[in-house]
Amino acid sequence: MAQNKGIKIYNKQNKYKGDIMIENEPEVKTLEFRIERIHRMAKGHFGEVRFVGIKFHEKIGWVAKIQFDEFESLVAEGEDAVSALKNLRKRVKKIIDRYNTV
Repeated sequence: MAQNKGIKIYNKQNKYKGDIMIENEPEVKTLEFRIERIHRMAKGHFGEVRFVGIKFHEKIGWVAKIQFDEFESLVAEGEDAVSALKNLRKRVKKIIDRYNTV
């Protein structure tokens, strides 16, 4: 599961003062963690979300998709599964940011 990361704190004279622990951020972000994070973002903004997932397409490469209902969806492509999920998250964030600025 998620392990705590330690950040070392130094004063101006570069003398060690202590550690601060950061929680809730996994060391290695798994595909499952990324998918769950995108699902929470989309569900929080759009409401109903059927699924968020990835698949490998022979001609295109990796495809990440959010399905909202029977007809509406968001799709992003990438060279690997991680980049496809990152591109999909960027699209969702961009839509949310545009909505919030209006």
